Amino acid sequence: MQFIDEASIVVAAGNGGDGKVAWRREKFIPKGGPAGGDGGHGGSIYMEASPELSTLVEFRFKRQFSADSGKPGGTSNKSGRSGDDLIIRVPPGTLLYRGAEDEPEHFFADLNTPGERMLVAKGGRGGLGNQHFATSTRQAPRFAEKGEPGERFRFRMELRLLADCGIIGVPNAGKSTLLASVSAARPKIADYPFTTLEPQLGVVRISDEESFVLVDVPGLIEGAHTGAGLGDQFLRHVERTRVLIHLLDGGKELGEILADKSTIENELRAWNPRLIEKPVLLAVSKLDLPPARERLRELRDQFPHVYGISAATREGVQELMYAAARAIAEAPPVEVAPESAAVINLKPSEPYSVTKEDDVFVIAGERVERLAAMTDFDSDEGLARFEQILAKMGVEKKLRELGAAEGDTVRIGPYEFLYS
Repeated sequence: MQFIDEASIVVAAGNGGDGKVAWRREKFIPKGGPAGGDGGHGGSIYMEASPELSTLVEFRFKRQFSADSGKPGGTSNKSGRSGDDLIIRVPPGTLLYRGAEDEPEHFFADLNTPGERMLVAKGGRGGLGNQHFATSTRQAPRFAEKGEPGERFRFRMELRLLADCGIIGVPNAGKSTLLASVSAARPKIADYPFTTLEPQLGVVRISDEESFVLVDVPGLIEGAHTGAGLGDQFLRHVERTRVLIHLLDGGKELGEILADKSTIENELRAWNPRLIEKPVLLAVSKLDLPPARERLRELRDQFPHVYGISAATREGVQELMYAAARAIAEAPPVEVAPESAAVINLKPSEPYSVTKEDDVFVIAGERVERLAAMTDFDSDEGLARFEQILAKMGVEKKLRELGAAEGDTVRIGPYEFLYS
């Protein structure tokens, strides 16, 4: 299966069902009162972290998700059926970025716990039937509310693998071979750079009671933090790990090894300075090759705690895995909220705004736009109620201040009507 770690989708919660205009009709009651039922609520959309998933590949083929709308209200005060909620399952470790049609994208949530569920789009409220609008002066209301539109958003999803320990290093350092030797993972392995084009996960079992998840992060090269060699995609997964194993290629000369080490550390620092603060276990690979033992001795002169391993003969591998398990147990939990994850208030400070664009007066605001969407403009009584609510909110006064006169066009969302 191809590894996909980013996808974009659009979600649309269900609309509320329309309220009903109906009258009580029973024997011996020829002129019964209003009895229109309420519309059902629209279904909401949730995202859930499912441990059964490991990639976002399914979202390459389906990018539109809609929940069921509520059913209209019925006669005899019967409410319509509510729409079913929709649950979209994603892999644990998925970051959600949300945006609306006229809003910038912002960080929304981090689904990093298996089973965690998040409401991402709320279904619309069902419209009220005409039974709710009867008063002492209006005993036979001939209008009802329309259903409220459900929320609609676009989401960009980033998957950052949940692993306890990550193996990092330049291409062809032996990372995949190490992963294969200590777990049941079977990555593609060959003796040339960039064999691994996607992260590989494996479970390392220390004992019957203790294990940890190890990820082989594809080889990083200079400029990885800017996207060279897909490095920006791979570096995301390093952020999730608690401990890093920095694997150095024992088949190279000492100067090359030190240069590789510096390159990797610089790329980590450039991507996120906190990565360089993670516990790091240095290890020299390919100890079965004669030059590697000499490199190990030279490196220990500069870095006392360097492990030597041979994935081929398994020499030193168990010692390295035990050291990784100890470091994981001592490392603090990792939180991966992006730096730009500050809370963004998407709602204006005022409940509405009134502006004039050319010859049209435009009223904007969540409440007034929702009110317009739920108003039956074909009903004179419904329109009168709408105008009364706007007047109470102070919208009519604001229109007069801007010079609105009878017959001028007023727009709220997709609706236009004449000012009177």
